Amino acid sequence: MDKKKIAITLGIVCLVLTISICVQINTVKNANSTVAQSFTENSLRDEVLKWKEKYDNILNQLDNSEKQLSKIREEATKNDTTASNKEEQITLNSNLLGITDLEGQGVEIILRDDPNATRETIGVLDDISYHIIHDADLRYIVNELKNAGAEAISINGQRIVNPTAITCIGNVIKVNDEKITSAFTIKAIGLSESLAGIDRPGSYVELLRENGIEVTIKKSSKVKISKYTGAISAKYMNLQK
Repeated sequence: MDKKKIAITLGIVCLVLTISICVQINTVKNANSTVAQSFTENSLRDEVLKWKEKYDNILNQLDNSEKQLSKIREEATKNDTTASNKEEQITLNSNLLGITDLEGQGVEIILRDDPNATRETIGVLDDISYHIIHDADLRYIVNELKNAGAEAISINGQRIVNPTAITCIGNVIKVNDEKITSAFTIKAIGLSESLAGIDRPGSYVELLRENGIEVTIKKSSKVKISKYTGAISAKYMNLQK
């Protein structure tokens, strides 16, 4: 074999070896990247699970404490009319504050964005934002229910209490600083006939329907509303001296 053939053969061998080494290096890099990403995701998942477990434990402790306190109050008010009246007042105040689970007659309202709202279906001159539910719509419905005599209200499981804020950041609606999404289920306890009366000619509900928003209102003899689980605090209120 002459020198020229030997040189060509060696060149081909070197090229193959170089390509093989490059492929192996890239494979190792990708493997390391995948392992690192997987490790990070697992660490974050473990951290989230730990915090969720802590939250659940604290919530269970709070529930147990409330049950124990209720038993103590019940024992303390036995055979004592004055104490019994005070206990009834405490229970009423707790219900009004939103820190107890409630059940009673009322309505369940479900709101859904216009399912047919696209640029092709609504036209160029129409505003597509009219066809989706906003935080202002939820606030308006809540106020209508309050005016109709609602004693307790929740949206997607979030109890409406005095410090509750219904806000929108970008396209995300928050209630009690918790993200909620369509469909929106609004529950209200009160005289069901009066609460269902928010669906009337010329009402805000009718306006929503005109914009394609799906609104269903169902009367029920047993509406269940969960308690508010956040913290209620007062920075500036004090009893008069």
